[in-house]
Amino acid sequence: MTLHQEPSEGSASEPTLTSFVPAPPRSTICAPHAIFDVEAVSQALSDAWSDASDAAAIRTATVAVLNEANINGRAVIEASIKQAPSNARPAVASYAWLTDCLVTSVLFTAMTKLHPNPHPSEGERIAVLAVGGYGRGEMSPYSDVDLLFLAPFKINGWIESVVESMLYIFWDMHLKVGHATRTIKDCIRLGREDFTIRTSMLEIRYLAGNEDLANELDAKLRDELFKGTAREFIEAKLEERSERHRKQGGQRYMVEPNVKEGKGGLRDLQSMFWIAKYVHGVRRTADLVKAGVFTADEYRQFEEAETFLHATRNAMHLIADRAMDQLTFDLQVEVAEFLGFIDHTGRRAVEHFMQAYFRHATRVGELTRIFITTLEDMHVKQEPALQRFFKRKRKVAHGFYVERGRLNFLSEEEFLSDTLNILRLFEQALRTGYLIHPDAMRCISANLDKIDNTMRESPEAQRIFLDLLLKNGNPERALRRMNELGVLGAFIPEFQVIVAMMQFNMYHSYTVDEHTIQVISNLAQIERGELEEELPVASNILENGVNRRVLYVALLLHDIGKGRKEDHSILGAQISRKVAPRLGLKPAECETVEWLIRYHLLMSDVAQKRDLSDPRTVRDFAKAVKTRERLDLLTVLTVCDIRGVGPNVWNNWKAVLLRNLHAQTAHALEHGLEAVNREAREGEAKKALRTALTDWTQSAIRAELQRHYGPYWQGLPTSAHVIFASLLKEIKNDQISIVITPDEDRDATRTCFALADHPGIFSRLAGALALVGANVVDARTYTTKDGYATAVFWIQDNDGHPFEQSRLPRLRQMIEKTLKGEVVARDALVSRDKIKKRESQFRVPTSISFDNDGSEIFTIIEVDTRDRAGLLYDLTRALADNHISIATAQIATYGEQVVDSFYVKDMFGMKLHSESKQASLERKLRDAITQGAQRAKDS
Repeated sequence: MTLHQEPSEGSASEPTLTSFVPAPPRSTICAPHAIFDVEAVSQALSDAWSDASDAAAIRTATVAVLNEANINGRAVIEASIKQAPSNARPAVASYAWLTDCLVTSVLFTAMTKLHPNPHPSEGERIAVLAVGGYGRGEMSPYSDVDLLFLAPFKINGWIESVVESMLYIFWDMHLKVGHATRTIKDCIRLGREDFTIRTSMLEIRYLAGNEDLANELDAKLRDELFKGTAREFIEAKLEERSERHRKQGGQRYMVEPNVKEGKGGLRDLQSMFWIAKYVHGVRRTADLVKAGVFTADEYRQFEEAETFLHATRNAMHLIADRAMDQLTFDLQVEVAEFLGFIDHTGRRAVEHFMQAYFRHATRVGELTRIFITTLEDMHVKQEPALQRFFKRKRKVAHGFYVERGRLNFLSEEEFLSDTLNILRLFEQALRTGYLIHPDAMRCISANLDKIDNTMRESPEAQRIFLDLLLKNGNPERALRRMNELGVLGAFIPEFQVIVAMMQFNMYHSYTVDEHTIQVISNLAQIERGELEEELPVASNILENGVNRRVLYVALLLHDIGKGRKEDHSILGAQISRKVAPRLGLKPAECETVEWLIRYHLLMSDVAQKRDLSDPRTVRDFAKAVKTRERLDLLTVLTVCDIRGVGPNVWNNWKAVLLRNLHAQTAHALEHGLEAVNREAREGEAKKALRTALTDWTQSAIRAELQRHYGPYWQGLPTSAHVIFASLLKEIKNDQISIVITPDEDRDATRTCFALADHPGIFSRLAGALALVGANVVDARTYTTKDGYATAVFWIQDNDGHPFEQSRLPRLRQMIEKTLKGEVVARDALVSRDKIKKRESQFRVPTSISFDNDGSEIFTIIEVDTRDRAGLLYDLTRALADNHISIATAQIATYGEQVVDSFYVKDMFGMKLHSESKQASLERKLRDAITQGAQRAKDS
């Protein structure tokens, strides 16, 4: 507890403000008198009080003077921070000292002007203490002011009056004050009952008032509350930490992390200090080294992480102009700029900033792990029961031993004499299930430079590393620990570039390295048989046998080319030429790994962006993969990759598309590409419909089979053919027939329309669906020979699921109103198109391409741009206005980005071969995108 000279209560001289205000901290971000000029404020208060006739006037005058001092002080600190934003420690100390000055000035006013008591009794003593982060002397621009008003025996009338007057002044100053008025006995009693209160008692700091009272509390806390209760306090704090992490998402790599409460955030650092203070009695973080908690290097890392996190939080508060701890997407961009990060090497400043953030968060996690294990070694924290169980069960190799459930080496000198022992340690830990001892972690972190090319190219190193991937069934555990300690980046230097690399978009939930580990974890889960029901095709492929070495290495390296200007698939394939042989793969295996990395997005792109009912799609994909082996490997890789993007990315829709593509391609590779043709599909579809229409007459069936053109039979499943046959059977020219049914296989709602054909029908249907919040994932429109439009849209709600049954009547009603012209989609969609503030900083350049080779009879227009609710309506309306008919549309969404692929013909039923026509249409589509986005922005 920091103390300063208390004004003498029995002194004949009048107490002064200078005697109340604490001395400034050792390091402030600018001159202390520029932050708060004590003499000037004292004179201003004196002048203001001279005109005050009563208590209310004194309070009003005090508020005016201190408000001005507060505004000036904050402006000076903010200006200094902007000049040196990384100088965070002096900044948080400066905000705390400014607050000290304000609080003690208010106490001075209350004790000398509002409630003077020159000769207080023993019970009329009061001390004001700072609590929590404020007590620690660390405040961000908009941190709360937490105060403890301390009384000796009971809260008497004079103390109540002083506290009440102070609080009124604080509230009039609009300070956010948390406060408690307690006796010393109250503090001890409540501290025993509540660990949150006990923690706050750890960080009390005397500000002003009766110093003896504050000293008495300090002594009693040590002797009556803290002494002998370390174990229960630590267990409570660690349980609180686990619960806090769970609430924040449980991941260190949350894309919008909470800088204060999240995993690897400030609260984790503070929890370590609280525990060390409780156990060792340390006063400052620098004492953690003397207490044996950290080495000097670890403390340096602790300080660096804390400084970075404080700098980030300061920037967040100043930019938001309020208390803010959630580092949202829009704030990330502004904070990166505030802290001086710039765009370079093909990556945005925000991505460099977030990579730095996650690297510090990772190190905080390692420091926490070391700290907790050190406590276990001191027998302060109870060793986990699981480790005690393992300790009795597993034997370790020569040179290693188990210490309190943690794997360690017998001799550091012997351990470091053979660099391969670093890999052997992870091998032993994975095999036995033991965690690694902090001493071993420290040794490894300090000796990463010993991992050199000689070690990397050693056949034994290659064997151990591949065994970590291929044996024991949980490679992600070893990889994650190796990555956090820096071993993975040292053993594969090319991997270091992607460590903690954030991809600034709404699609990827993890950093690139964590995504890679998640992908490998998915593969291990499939191999363990845990996903047979969810992933039958991938599970079957692995059960039948593939080259696991190729698959695991390809997954490990598939995104290793990210973070540069070049296409990461091409660059990653080039990097794999060096890395795969170094990991011990044979030339043929290296070639397959290179191919898989080069084309690791191909299957996902084809499945989601192309019409799988078009025979050309399957033939072209089969030509690209060439062999069944590559098809199977690419299928498993694609499934694991998509599932590793984030918790809600994989769904049945993607699963059905990939299964369909795999099955069709496997058939083409087995029976020949010529087996994939329109005529065969049309014949099979007609035969299936004839079988399904059991209650129809033969003449009615013949009429239905002759009613449609070829693409209709190839593009829809039999269940849709049955619905349309029923809708068209007795349809009238002015009738709009709609059938909305769940398509459980595809995890979507299928909406079928039958109505008289007219230009722009696709656009109007898309607009109607957008108005009810439906996201179209696939759509097909056909025209019958007698002039009716048959259209089917597969839609999902905003969470990527089928629409609930209760929402279907409104869906139908809105569609009917739009098609009848009662609702104008263009006007009604404006408010829905507005982009949320947190999503406003994403850059999604628009790209439009025309492909006349991907389909035999259609031109494929692919539009890659920023997603919004009315985009599909705007695009399809622009196509309709230019007399382009749409046969199918595939919509692939990647967070804020969307790729809309349209299979189209011109008004004469021909492909769009003319370059001038393509250029003109591209301009119209770009105009539609720009104008729609502008309408949304202006709304």
